[in-house]
Amino acid sequence: MTRSRSVLTQNLKRKLIAKRDAFFTKISDQGIALTYDDVRLTTGYSAILPDNINVESKFSKNVGLKIPIVSAAMDTVTEAEMAIEIAKLGGIGVIHKNFSAQEQAAQVAKVKYHLNGLIEKPICFDENASIGEILAYKKEKGFAFHSFLIIDGNHCLVGILTKNDFDFCENHALKAKEIMTKNVISGNPGVGLREAYHIMRENRKKVLPLIDRDKRIAGLYTFSDVKRILFGDSKTFNVDKDGRLRVAAAVGVYDDALERVEKLISEKVDLVIVDTAHGDSKGVIETLKLLKKRYDIDVMAGNISEPESAERLCRAGADGLKVGQGPGSICTTRIIAGIGKPQVSAIYECAKVASKFGVPVCADGGLKFSGDIPIAIGAGAHSVMMGNMLAGTKESPGEFRFHQGVQYKVYRGMGSLGAMESNKGSRERYNQGKNDLVPEGMEGMVPYKGPLREVFYQYLGGLRRGMGYVGAENIEELRMIAQFVRITEAGKAESHPHNIMITREAPNY
Repeated sequence: MTRSRSVLTQNLKRKLIAKRDAFFTKISDQGIALTYDDVRLTTGYSAILPDNINVESKFSKNVGLKIPIVSAAMDTVTEAEMAIEIAKLGGIGVIHKNFSAQEQAAQVAKVKYHLNGLIEKPICFDENASIGEILAYKKEKGFAFHSFLIIDGNHCLVGILTKNDFDFCENHALKAKEIMTKNVISGNPGVGLREAYHIMRENRKKVLPLIDRDKRIAGLYTFSDVKRILFGDSKTFNVDKDGRLRVAAAVGVYDDALERVEKLISEKVDLVIVDTAHGDSKGVIETLKLLKKRYDIDVMAGNISEPESAERLCRAGADGLKVGQGPGSICTTRIIAGIGKPQVSAIYECAKVASKFGVPVCADGGLKFSGDIPIAIGAGAHSVMMGNMLAGTKESPGEFRFHQGVQYKVYRGMGSLGAMESNKGSRERYNQGKNDLVPEGMEGMVPYKGPLREVFYQYLGGLRRGMGYVGAENIEELRMIAQFVRITEAGKAESHPHNIMITREAPNY
């Protein structure tokens, strides 16, 4: 069921945008800023069912999202496992920078090599490499795949090693050329997904290397990935133009950024974020300009909470903005430093400016319930970044702990004392040296939530239902037509369950 095009005319959209602007202007003129608990969306005429709503969005100018959810660049939230799963669900993960540059690039590689349509630069080994050396490299890189192309001294394809070859090889001192399969079925450069699928199926082969006239390797297809892309559930996957899962990574400023970006780009990272606690700073702006001049890649910058900051970063070339200073559940910046604007007002004011430059905004932090997602997007965000709401999932890297018979996972802020003591990346994010640290975050635990897929079902369900109530059939409409009311403390209490003893917990509250 779809809405009649006459329901939201351009004239009506302009009126609704003006009405929302008037609401936030009136609030701002009183010197007040609002956050999620202060507001609710108003309902509007709806002609679409929640399950038919399109939730595709943008993370940056050139990096899209199937769902508007991003996992935070935190060491207890996003490493390769989280980034892989969230990309499969349609979002994107941001690999944190408490890794070394080499380790961070390896994490990105795990995501990019996890699912591939066409692998442009497949992993190759010289025919004289020993099986032990190949297995050691595979373990070091954390590769989950088992097929490797073998080349001679002229970089020409001479064979292939598969899982069977490794499984039946008892002597790891043997050279690749001694156990490899030499009769390799291959294709020409330019072979598409469907043709590759048919070639592999007809020849009962699980890999198809592409070679040019000189027998040089021009790419590689794997049967499982091609089949999944063509016929599986990959319609939900957030992938790049070559069928690889999308992934982002956080970098610092100046030399740190340059060192990391060189390695990250070599692993096909989709986007980098110049990620600091104060994005409207000389170091961030100069680094942003340098990266945009030197590399052909989207660069997001943050964090900010003021419209003037948004304008400076947009003019410096940012492809996306990260908004939020202090709203996170483990962040103490507002208490320790006394700065920061409540999140809904920050999103609205920054997005208002960013929209003039065509720059998407990601609302980072402060979310507690699924209903906060449509509020953030209704205020102008294109996506939301989650830390706490993802930290307790199976895929998060935090360690398990039991407390009073309940299972928890460790969750800490990147500005926490532990994170800054052990990691240079955290110290740099908060502009601090190694000694006399001033933490701007806490360390704690969150209840174990189970697999990410189950959690996302509830988060997206809440978003879709919120959009249905508003009458928005896609993310851009929600950004344009959402209307707000400010609620009192009594209204907040009324919004939650009250005057009842809860006998069965809901999975989304």
